[in-house]
Amino acid sequence: MSKLAATLALATALFTGPSLAEPVKPTIVLVHGAFADASSWNGVITALQKDGYRTVAVANPLRSVLNDARTVSDVVASIEGPVVLVGHSYGGQVITNAVAGHDNVKSLVYVAAFAPEKGEAAAELAGRFPGGTLGEALAPPVKLAEGGVDLYIDQAKFHDQFAHDVPVAEAALMAAGQRPITEAALTDKSGDPAWKALPSYFVYGNGDKNIPAKALGFMAERAGSKHTVVVEGASHVVMVSKPQVVADLIEEAAQ
Repeated sequence: MSKLAATLALATALFTGPSLAEPVKPTIVLVHGAFADASSWNGVITALQKDGYRTVAVANPLRSVLNDARTVSDVVASIEGPVVLVGHSYGGQVITNAVAGHDNVKSLVYVAAFAPEKGEAAAELAGRFPGGTLGEALAPPVKLAEGGVDLYIDQAKFHDQFAHDVPVAEAALMAAGQRPITEAALTDKSGDPAWKALPSYFVYGNGDKNIPAKALGFMAERAGSKHTVVVEGASHVVMVSKPQVVADLIEEAAQ
């Protein structure tokens, strides 16, 4: 090899080495809320994976804020590299409390979700503003052997209450497979909020009947949202009815 060729080869190696490699894309950790399950993220996951993002949809136990936040925290601890935490509904309170001790969490995305201040509870926040009709749509509570009750949405009322912009047949499947939440979890008080230290993004529909749009807007503004997307007429499950809108905001938070 000539001296010139060797010099060019060295220069090429230097300029195409690790220092100029593309940054690692964050892993997107998705946390569902009450009356939903991990499959509620399917449309969002499809969009994110298409764009090269690794995704993990956590099975949120929906038992208590402390327990559920610990579950998500354990998942985050198992991931190498940066993480974007995404929470829907009550899952927003969970991600708010799951960040402590994890330097790899880079941003938070709240999808029709609670972003409580320390000492606030989901039920109290939802009831602070007019417009929510969840209480009227609940089925009779299911008593638990260890005490307390599980809450479900009445299947006959599920479509109108929870997912009015989702096809009826799909909403019927969601209603049958809904995951219950303990009443205690909805009254658990939140800890130190991660949104005070991390950039946060919000997306919700102004047709939400579980958490009034005014409550969601209040929490987004209080958290200093970097970008708030309000979807006209969308229901509480905006990630199901408008998955690309939600995925686009998550990818913005991942940049």
